[in-house]
Amino acid sequence: MSLPPQSEARYRPYPGAAGGWGALRSVTRAWLGSDNALKNIRTLLKTNQNGGFDCPGCAWGESPEGHVVKFCENGAKAVNWEATRRRVDAAFFARYSVSQLAAQSDYWLEYQGRLTEPMRYDRASDHYVPIGWDDAFALIARHLQTLESPDQAEFYTSGRASNEAAFLYQLFGRTFGTNNFPDCSNMCHEASGVALGQSIGVGKGTVTFGDFEHADAIFVLGQNPGTNHPRMLEPLREAVARGAQVICFNPLRERGLERFQHPQKPLEMLGNRDAPVTSAYFRPRLGGDMAALRGMAKFLLQWEREAPGTVFDQAFIAGHTEGLQAYLAEVDATPWGQIEAQSGLALAEIEQAALHYRRAERSIVCWAMGITQHRHSVATIREIANLLLLRGNIGKPGAGACPVRGHSNVQGDRTMGINERPPAALLDALERQFGFAVPRRQGHNTVEAIAAMHRGDGRVFIGLGGNFAQATPDSQLTHQALTRCELTVQISTKLNRSHLLCGREALILPCLGRTDIDRQACGPQAVTVEDSFSMVHASFGQLEPLSPQMRSEPAIIAGIAAATLGAQPVDWLHLVEDYSRIRSLIAATIPGFADFNERLRHPGGFYLGNSAAERHWATPSGRACFSACALPQDLLPQQVRRSGRTPDLTLQTLRSHDQYNTTLYGLDDRYRGVRGMREVVFVNPQDIARLGLAAGQQVDLVSLWDDGLERRVEGFTVLAYDTPPGQAAAYYPETNPLVPLQSVGEGSHTPTSKAIAIVLEPTRQPTQIRLQPQPAA
Repeated sequence: MSLPPQSEARYRPYPGAAGGWGALRSVTRAWLGSDNALKNIRTLLKTNQNGGFDCPGCAWGESPEGHVVKFCENGAKAVNWEATRRRVDAAFFARYSVSQLAAQSDYWLEYQGRLTEPMRYDRASDHYVPIGWDDAFALIARHLQTLESPDQAEFYTSGRASNEAAFLYQLFGRTFGTNNFPDCSNMCHEASGVALGQSIGVGKGTVTFGDFEHADAIFVLGQNPGTNHPRMLEPLREAVARGAQVICFNPLRERGLERFQHPQKPLEMLGNRDAPVTSAYFRPRLGGDMAALRGMAKFLLQWEREAPGTVFDQAFIAGHTEGLQAYLAEVDATPWGQIEAQSGLALAEIEQAALHYRRAERSIVCWAMGITQHRHSVATIREIANLLLLRGNIGKPGAGACPVRGHSNVQGDRTMGINERPPAALLDALERQFGFAVPRRQGHNTVEAIAAMHRGDGRVFIGLGGNFAQATPDSQLTHQALTRCELTVQISTKLNRSHLLCGREALILPCLGRTDIDRQACGPQAVTVEDSFSMVHASFGQLEPLSPQMRSEPAIIAGIAAATLGAQPVDWLHLVEDYSRIRSLIAATIPGFADFNERLRHPGGFYLGNSAAERHWATPSGRACFSACALPQDLLPQQVRRSGRTPDLTLQTLRSHDQYNTTLYGLDDRYRGVRGMREVVFVNPQDIARLGLAAGQQVDLVSLWDDGLERRVEGFTVLAYDTPPGQAAAYYPETNPLVPLQSVGEGSHTPTSKAIAIVLEPTRQPTQIRLQPQPAA
């Protein structure tokens, strides 16, 4: 099956604002390419609406009182991508062997359409062949039941899974006897949960959507909402328009953080007008945000000493915090020279940012993977918390911490118990409710699961959604790990690379997506999700499934559990006849979900609450805790220095605009001026000259680590781009092979995908690419 026509590979500046006509043209192309255009347009009108479905894209929330249809370019593409009429069925798998499919691109694989029937890998023919659901469940049960230990199974979860599916999944895994729940959150916001839990006692953001209307200053750190959370641009632009300050820290200039044209405002579109999104823009070194924040704190301390009581919120600090003096001593001990060198910012820039923060009565700090995917990410986020605590900016309207999550229910999955290091209170509640001894030993996170499978200790892998093979670091090692399993099971909506990295036996189990009507014995069902603001709301699919053989995620989990465990500790098949039965169990075991089914009837859902937002600190001392961490001595780990080579550049991996996580909607990156290609590396023109390269030249990227393994990606085109000197950027998952599995955040085990030490080498077999260079800003 062919792909839609793609533009010729080229590179030139994009002159427009974020959103606007470019977004509408791009969405229109996506609609027409779905083979379901008219139905999908009607479906979009039910996106994020009461009685409709939750957008399968990002976890940004909406006002619960809003009734206007709101969707963004990437949300619209996510709906179209899922709601295609193209099918990947038995005839498709009869036509293509796994080896043939493995030779195709990730984009080609997902473009083929929706998976419509359960399939089993037949190694003799190298093809997937049909299998009945009962036989598939029996195969899984046989493998699980013959393991020497429950800890030889890995239960992976994508953030797309609903609360109902996640709750059943963790209950099944713990009844089976393991806490091995590697999760996509291990690769993104794990550092946020760890750091906030240590500082304020809860690992979630403390703000709600309404707080953005009252903030005097909004800091956006290490985040590109124009591509990754486009609906966030509207409240940022509205904040600037009413006089609030929006201050951005990002190494790259991103169009979505500069100007925005609202595609749902007709007068603005007709007049081709746009508005600024930020009022100040700072460009730190990769990993230099902690030093910049420390510099802001050092200025605040200086001003507080000059005029006591005018900068710090002394009443809040005295009544709610501990550890201030040790923290201020660490601030005093941090030299200005180290702050300036490590942050990559001039002291005048840091002082300007500190002034913005001092003048604001209410400040919100937002962040995403540009903060969380570094070795010292936990310390950096604790420094964010320090800054908020100094001025009492937690627990009052218009202020607080806001980690902006990625996938639409990644936060809800963790709330439901998808956690390899579960809190004792959760395990105690499960034991009380279900009457079995819950495993108490620590399970595997994502990195640990890969290592376990690679050495043969992980023998069964079950993936609840996602594309594990491509989302994870150290791709060659991860791919080997999957193929060393005795059984791999992928519960999926569309074909992806993970299906082609088969264990000795392998299954593809096709599941319903967020847009599909989910009919069970008691009628159509809703599932629930939790957004970044701890709002829980219902999602009702709107489209008829492509095949009667597609099953919902809860039904698939229940089928596996019933085949493996029988009706213990619950009647699994009875539960999925009516999802309100699952929600009743959630209400009985998960804090904040009392009267779950009743509260879900409220339009817009309900707020789970946040103890820190109420200034109740669930820390051991009962107080919010300042953290006295020194700045890292080096932003790159010792293993890089011990590799014996000096890095040419530090690389960050990132998404293109036509992408969500590992899903590629196309091969263009409109805002960065790239069309028709993805194997590119963005490099500062000064660095290109320093390294003796030329714009348009093709190079191999080689990462540095001291384990003797070569990690290389080949044939990347050098693009002259306005990156800070010494820094480069490239797309993932293409550059995930460069991230060593051992290169993880301290205290989080999150892969350090925003700080990869690389050298550039001329590629051996270049191809011709025509470029129209983008000038430096």
